[in-house]
Amino acid sequence: MSRVLIIVNDIESGPGRLTRWLVEEDLEFDLRIGSHGALPTPEALADYAGLIMLGGGLMPDETDRAPWLREEAALVRTALDSGLPQLGICLGGQLIAHVGGGRVAAQTGAPEKGSTPIELSAAAREDPVFAQVTPSTAFIESHVDRILEIPPAAVLLASSTLCANQAFRLGEAAWGLQFHPESGPDNVRRWDPAGLAKLGFDKDELIAAADAAQPQTERDARALLAGFAGVIRGR
Repeated sequence: MSRVLIIVNDIESGPGRLTRWLVEEDLEFDLRIGSHGALPTPEALADYAGLIMLGGGLMPDETDRAPWLREEAALVRTALDSGLPQLGICLGGQLIAHVGGGRVAAQTGAPEKGSTPIELSAAAREDPVFAQVTPSTAFIESHVDRILEIPPAAVLLASSTLCANQAFRLGEAAWGLQFHPESGPDNVRRWDPAGLAKLGFDKDELIAAADAAQPQTERDARALLAGFAGVIRGR
């Protein structure tokens, strides 16, 4: 089996259903929690076949609050230089954008929460990770920060109405996502209704929308993970 390194940046934003799907794809995984320390050194990435970085309520350069982000950025750079397949979700995707020369901003634009319509670009049809994802789909979203500019060399793969840069590919083996393929309606059910109300969202409405979109959302999220697994196996 090939082994994938998974980095958790917020204990409340774990890998969810991704771990089950990795096992189904005959991939092992090594789960590391950034705030607990002990992230591998960049040299240790040679022991892994892929890298997945998850979300968290941080900005990529907030190393004073989250000192491990400096180490994580070094892993991103090493993976980019070596061609190691990497998948960044939310903060993880923002890290790839940041390290790759893009621009990420906090508290910018209207927030997106819950099941969010996503439109794939024409380039996504030929992308190894996105090729089997429905061109018009929905994924769970939860952000008030966003990737304002993808790296100059990146290829845009997906957008939403409020967030132009929902997904991109940098080079041949790095994918950054703003949305959350690891999440489903159960995640929305755990959200704080008072916090959602402050942002102008009704929790019951978000749950109903997530439930309605769930069958297609899960199929597309599973297809995305299968595509990433295929990149790992073909490396």
